[in-house]
Amino acid sequence: MKRLILIGLLGIASWYGPRFHGRPTASGETYNMYALTAAHKTLPLGTVVRAVNLLNDKSVVVRINDRGPFINGRVLDLSFKAAQHLDMVDRGIVPIRIEVLTDAETE
Repeated sequence: MKRLILIGLLGIASWYGPRFHGRPTASGETYNMYALTAAHKTLPLGTVVRAVNLLNDKSVVVRINDRGPFINGRVLDLSFKAAQHLDMVDRGIVPIRIEVLTDAETE
């Protein structure tokens, strides 16, 4: 049985793409807008989370590899590819729920 740890984090998610593509992230890796990654202010780098778009219940699993977002009220900055999975590219921002996944769920 899969287990997850709900961290009870609700807020607004945004996405970032072409302007940052190829630049270094806080983790030291190069930002790839086509990878399933995200930025969060405090979760440890490397943490794997499920992001759920509360408008359409679509979800995506991403790895935290950067810091941000730096706009009040926003809790997660998703890669372009992750935003596509959540069907949020055109909207730009959506209400989100973040679930931190256990190792068993990410293998």
